[in-house]
Amino acid sequence: MASDMAVQRHISRLTAQTVALVLAGGRGSRLKALTDWRAKPAVPFGGKFRIIDFPLSNCINSGIRRIAVVTQYKSHSLQRHLQRGWSFMSGQFGEFLEVLSAQQRVREGWYEGTADAVYQNLDIIRHYNAEYVLILAGDHVYKMDYGKMIAAHVAKGADVTVGCIPVPLKEASAFGVMAVDGDERIVEFAEKPKHPKPMPGDPTKALASMGIYVFSAPYLRDRLKTDAVESMSTHDFGQNILPAAIRTDETFAFPFVSGNTGASGYWRDVGTVDAYWAANIDLANLEPQLNMYDEDWPIWTYQEQLPPAKFAFDDDERRGMAVDSLVSGGCLLTGAVVRHSILFSNVRVHSYSTIEDSVILPDVEIHRNCRLSRCVIDKGTVIPEGTVIGEDRAEDERRFYVSEGGIVLVTPDMMGQDKHEI
Repeated sequence: MASDMAVQRHISRLTAQTVALVLAGGRGSRLKALTDWRAKPAVPFGGKFRIIDFPLSNCINSGIRRIAVVTQYKSHSLQRHLQRGWSFMSGQFGEFLEVLSAQQRVREGWYEGTADAVYQNLDIIRHYNAEYVLILAGDHVYKMDYGKMIAAHVAKGADVTVGCIPVPLKEASAFGVMAVDGDERIVEFAEKPKHPKPMPGDPTKALASMGIYVFSAPYLRDRLKTDAVESMSTHDFGQNILPAAIRTDETFAFPFVSGNTGASGYWRDVGTVDAYWAANIDLANLEPQLNMYDEDWPIWTYQEQLPPAKFAFDDDERRGMAVDSLVSGGCLLTGAVVRHSILFSNVRVHSYSTIEDSVILPDVEIHRNCRLSRCVIDKGTVIPEGTVIGEDRAEDERRFYVSEGGIVLVTPDMMGQDKHEI
């Protein structure tokens, strides 16, 4: 017990010396119209959260309370969410959550890559006076104790440590893929290779970067300054910083094979409509892969003050009910049936309508006699009476976006409703 307490105190000291930079400036174009008016980290997830809540909650639960969020693409809704839901950090105790918007601090123009986004804020990062810098992607859904990764980084005397996880080989082209030796030193790294190399002993999987990096702060500053003057560089961590570090410096992997919060090793890049729908719908299962009822590792967010969900009418032909579903506050189901679906806040479903296997984002109104199946309905959309979606692919493709897996994405713009919800 004493040894465990000593380890925890050691990790606590390390996290106190760490600042986290959450890269949240990307659009996430593979989510199609879901990111027309919001950055990918601001996309709603899980009935009441936004995607960025997961890495931010990991920071808080890991004991990291100095956090900067780097934004760029259509960041208004993201910044509004951060202001409303993450303003509890106490500056008098040295805690903060700051937003670092693209502001031409070094040169004219936008951030040119992930590494450039950090480089352009080096003066601010230096002011934080941190020993270690934790770089996070703001658009992944997972639980992770970053303290254990930082401790491993220090124990190995690493310059940079990369969080990694096995992924199916057929999906690995979307990630940075690495090879490691017996000491978990990274010996090869390829960013989004066309032909990813499988893991030794398992030809069905590749070892992928999670987009999570721990840097020793002086090393990071030197490496970014060197990269900034390289005319052929794309100024990207995966394309440039890591390959250069592997050749000359102490670069190690930190495996996330079985998770490290006492939970399963759940990690999702919900970067496509199919992946986004599947990750949400899994939460409606009896035993979802992501446990959101974990009191030991809570997910923090901004929660609007809303009345409880309400289910009205109990007639045989008109019964308000939801089965195997998540229904958030402010929802009204009046004589409608919802099965195996996710309803975010303030959704209204009118009589004689049925919803199955669908993800309904906030403030959606579905009028009478509608049938929706395998859909993602974007925030603020109004579905007219008698609308049928998800039963005739050709008709759906004429009006909406239909994914490779047959998921129908519907937005206000597609319905001719000029709302531009964020």
